[in-house]
Amino acid sequence: MSGQEFLVKGKIVDAATGNPIEAATVYAETIKDSTLVTYTITNADGFFALEGKTAYKRLRLAFSSNGYQSVAQEVELKPEVNLSVIKLEERVEQLAGIDVIGERVPITIKKDTLEFNADSFKVRPDATVEDVLKKLPGVEVDSDGKITVNGKEVNQVLVNGQVFFSTDPKVATKTLSKDVISKIQITNTKTKEQEFVGEEGDGETKTINLTLKEDKNKGYMGRLSGGYGTDDRYQANGLLNYFNDTQRISILGSSNNINNPGFSFDEIYEMVGNSRGRGFSFNNNGGFAIGNLSFGFGQGITTSSTLGASYADQDKGKYKTDGNYFYAYSDSYNNEKTSRENILPDGSYFTDTESSFVGSTISNQGSANLEFDVDKTTRITIQPSLSVNNTSSTDSDNTVSTDEDGNLINSSTSLQTTDGFQRTFSNRLEIMKKLDTLGSYARVYFDNNNRVNDSESFLNAQRSIFGDNPSEQVQDQQTTIDNANDSYELGASYRHALNKDLYLDFRYSYNNNEQSNERSVSDFDEVTGDYVFNSSLSSDFNFNVDKHVPEVGFGSNGKKFRFNLRARIEQIGLDNEDFIQSTTFSKDYSNLLFNSYANYDIGNGKRFSAHYNTNLNVPSVNQLQPVPNVSNPLNIIVGNPNLGPEITHNLYLNYNNYNWKDRTGIFLYSGMTFEKDKIVSSTTTDENFIRTTNYQNVAGNYRGWAGISYSKQIKKDSLYTLKFTINPYANISRQVGFTNGSRLEAKTLNLNPRIGLMFNYKEMIELEPEYRLGINATRYNLDNVANIDYITHNLAFKLTTFWPENLVWGNDITYSYNGNLGAGFDKDAIFWNMSLGLQMFKKKATLKVLAFDLLNQNINSQRTTGQDFIQDYQGTVLKRYFMGSLTIKFDSFGGKGAPEKGGGPRFIRF
Repeated sequence: MSGQEFLVKGKIVDAATGNPIEAATVYAETIKDSTLVTYTITNADGFFALEGKTAYKRLRLAFSSNGYQSVAQEVELKPEVNLSVIKLEERVEQLAGIDVIGERVPITIKKDTLEFNADSFKVRPDATVEDVLKKLPGVEVDSDGKITVNGKEVNQVLVNGQVFFSTDPKVATKTLSKDVISKIQITNTKTKEQEFVGEEGDGETKTINLTLKEDKNKGYMGRLSGGYGTDDRYQANGLLNYFNDTQRISILGSSNNINNPGFSFDEIYEMVGNSRGRGFSFNNNGGFAIGNLSFGFGQGITTSSTLGASYADQDKGKYKTDGNYFYAYSDSYNNEKTSRENILPDGSYFTDTESSFVGSTISNQGSANLEFDVDKTTRITIQPSLSVNNTSSTDSDNTVSTDEDGNLINSSTSLQTTDGFQRTFSNRLEIMKKLDTLGSYARVYFDNNNRVNDSESFLNAQRSIFGDNPSEQVQDQQTTIDNANDSYELGASYRHALNKDLYLDFRYSYNNNEQSNERSVSDFDEVTGDYVFNSSLSSDFNFNVDKHVPEVGFGSNGKKFRFNLRARIEQIGLDNEDFIQSTTFSKDYSNLLFNSYANYDIGNGKRFSAHYNTNLNVPSVNQLQPVPNVSNPLNIIVGNPNLGPEITHNLYLNYNNYNWKDRTGIFLYSGMTFEKDKIVSSTTTDENFIRTTNYQNVAGNYRGWAGISYSKQIKKDSLYTLKFTINPYANISRQVGFTNGSRLEAKTLNLNPRIGLMFNYKEMIELEPEYRLGINATRYNLDNVANIDYITHNLAFKLTTFWPENLVWGNDITYSYNGNLGAGFDKDAIFWNMSLGLQMFKKKATLKVLAFDLLNQNINSQRTTGQDFIQDYQGTVLKRYFMGSLTIKFDSFGGKGAPEKGGGPRFIRF
C-alpha cells in the first residue's frame, strides 16, 4: 500500500457552554492495533488541523481534554476531512456517530504540565527512558545525554515525584526501562517556595517526572553486567531497585578501568569508556560526577570502584523523604604535554611542558532531603549533606622556555607529592507557612556550610637560567596547609499577596563567612637534615566576611504575563589578619543590586522571557594573600590585599515556539554579561622569562552569546520517524589583563553551528548523523601580536540495527579535525566504537562483544586562547581494546492495577 497524505479539520467546544476548548488533544490511531499515527492540539479558538501520511484507508480519531470525557470516531480518510464541531462533555455521554473511549491520550496539557503517555510512542522492547524521550515532540537529547524541552534545559528528573539517587537527569533516564513508565510529565522547575504555595516556575529550566505504572509500582527491578577484554580492561556493575507504592530502595555498585561510573544500562553503547562523552559528566583527569557528587581527579584514565544506596518515601500531606550514600575509590593517571605562546608587549616567548600525574581518592558522600507537613499550611524542610575525601597524588613536570629565535632561556623540573583530606558538612533548615489562599506566605531558614581542607606536600624542583648570567636554584620544600571555612546564614522572607496575581516581597538575610588559612612552608637544611620553617613563604591568614542583605520586590503571577522586580542592598564588611606577616586590613562595601524577570505567554506554544540580575563577588583568600607561592619556580604568584569586589551585570532574552501542527520548534536565546572591576591577573616577566603574577581590578571585560535551536519531526504511521535539528550559535568576549605594565585586550569571536538528524525505520534501524563546526577568531590590541584564527570540524555518525530479531549491531563514529595545532600535536582522528549484542532468554540477557576505538586513533588534543597566551594541549586517552560482556535483567512485579487485556481504549461500535 502506498501512503496517502490527509488533513482533518474541526473545532472542539464545551458541550454545555459552546465555548472553545484550548489545548485539547486530537490524535489518530490505527483501528487494528491502536498504533499512534499522529496527533495535534487545538489553538486558543478550539480549532485543530490534524495532518499526516499513512498507508491505512481508515483511522480512529480521538478527542480529549483535561476535565472532559474523551470521545472517538472512525474516519474514512480523504485528502481533506472536515468534522465541523466536536462537543466534549464533562460526563460520559453517548453522542450520535461518536464512540466513548477510555484514557489513552498521547499528550495532555494540564495548566503548566505537559504529560505524555509513554506507551503511545513506539520504541524497541528493551528501550530505556532516554529512548522514549528522543521520540517526544520538542524534546532533544544530545550525545552527552543532556535533555532540552523546547530549548530549555532539563535540570532534574524525578520518579513518582521523588529524587532518584540525585537530581542528575541521566541517572534515571539511562537506568530505568521504558516498560515500567506510565506517564512522562514535563513542568517548569520550581523552587521550594513555589512548590509549596502552588506557584508556577519561571520556565528557565524544566523538570521531568516519571510516573511508574501501577502494576510496576510493587516489586523489584535489577540489572547485572560484567565484561573483560584486552589490555586487562574490565567492567562490572549492578543496580537493584525495590518499589512499594511510594517507597523506593535502590542499591548500585560498579568497578571498572574504562573511565565509566557504570550506572547506565544502554546495552549497545555504554560501558565503553566515555564514548563521545556519553553517560555522566567527566572531569579533567578521568574523575566523574553524578549530579553534585564528584569522584576522582581529572583527565586521563581512571580505575574506579563505587557503591551507593538511595531511599525515598512519602505520605502526601504528611512527609516526603529521600537520601543517598556513595562510597568511591579511584586511581587516575595522565601524561600530557602543552605548548604555550606567552604574549608580551614587545614580543613573545614559548613554553613547552611535559608532565605526568598519578593520583588516588577515597570518597564518602551522603545527603538527605526531609520534608514534614505539620498541617496544610506549614512545612518544615531539613537538608543535611556530608562528604569526606582522602586524596593522594604525585605530579612531575619538565618545562623549557625559549625566545622567538628558539634560544633556550630557562628550564625547570619538579616532583611534588601531596596527601590531602577534605570534609564538608552542610545543612539547611527551613520553615514555610501559608498565610492565606491568595498566595501570601512567610519563610525563615538557617544554612550552615563547614569545610576543612588539609594537605601535606613535598616539592623537589630545580630551576635553571641560561644565557650570559646562568644560574641554578634548587628547592626541597615541605608545605602543610590547614584550611577551614565556616559559613552561616540566617534569612527570612514574607510575601504579601495584593490579589490573586500581584504581590509584594520582603526579604532579609545575614551571612557570616570565616576562613582560616594556615600555610606553613619549610626548606630542607642539608646540614641538619631537617626541614626549617620559612616565614617569608608562610602565612597564617584569617578572613572574615559579614554580609547584610535587605531586599524588596514586586511581582505578578498572571496567567499570561508574569514578572518580578527586586532590589537589594548588599552591605559587606571584610576583615583580614595575617599573624605571621603581621598585616591586617579591613574593608566595607555597600552596593545596590537588582534582579528582575518577565515571562509573557503569547499563546499557542509561544513564550518570551527576559531576565536581568547583578551579582557581587568578593576576592578569594588566595587572591588577597600578599605571600609568594613558589610551587611553580617559573611562575610566582602573589596576592593583592587591596582588591575590591567585582560586580557582574547579566541580561538574558529567550523566545520559544513549538508548533504542534507542524511538529516544529524554535528557540531563540541571547545574553550579555558585563563585569565591573573584574579581578584579573597582572603578570611581570623578567629578562629570564620568570613570571610573577599579581591580581588587580579592571574594567572592560564582557561576554555575549546568541543562538537558535530549530527542530522538525516527521512521522509516518509506525513506518519511520525523522527528526532533525539545526543549532547555530555564536559568542563574543573581551578579556582584559596586564603584562609588564601594559594593558592587554583579547577580543574573541566563536561561531559554532551544529546540524543533527535522527532517522528510525520500523524500530529496526536508527541513524543519527551530526556535524559541528567551530570557528575561532581572536584579536589583540598590541600591534606585534598576530591575529589568531582556527577552525575545528566534528562529524559524528551513529548507526544501530535491531535486525535480525534479537541481534543488535551498534556503530558510533566521530571524526575530529583541528588543523591549527602546532607541530607534534595530533590534528585529526577517527574515533570508532562498535558493538554486537545477542539478546537471549526473552531479552532478559544480552551477550555483547564491543570494540572501543576500533581504528586506534583516539586523541585528546585542543587549542585554547586567553588574554595573554595561545596554548596547545594533548593528554592521555583510552586506546583500542576489545571486550566481551554479559548483561542480565531480573524483574518481578506484583502490584495492583494489572493492565487490561488487549490494551488500548474501550471502543463501542454503533
